[in-house]
Amino acid sequence: MGKYLLAYRGGGMAESEAERDAAMAAWGAWFTKLGSAVADMGAPFAGCAAVTQGGAVSDGGASGLTGYSVLEADSMSVATDYAKSCPLLADGGSVEVYEAHAM
Repeated sequence: MGKYLLAYRGGGMAESEAERDAAMAAWGAWFTKLGSAVADMGAPFAGCAAVTQGGAVSDGGASGLTGYSVLEADSMSVATDYAKSCPLLADGGSVEVYEAHAM
């Protein structure tokens, strides 16, 4: 069983309270469906800074990531199957799946 980081890109904050409630319900249903595969529900990102060699710091980052979750799965194939039903996809976002190697 491996760990896989789901890196979220895009999507957006719903404008009305009803839309936010519906989005939260969709995410809750998705995490419930994944069950014990969810190692860390993660969180949306609120801001970003980039640090380069030499210590220069700038606002923002090149990746455009908007959040993450960590899942446990038997393979990359299984992890990407989980990602295919992520609610972010219905909001125009995308999900990148990274395998995390044990150290």
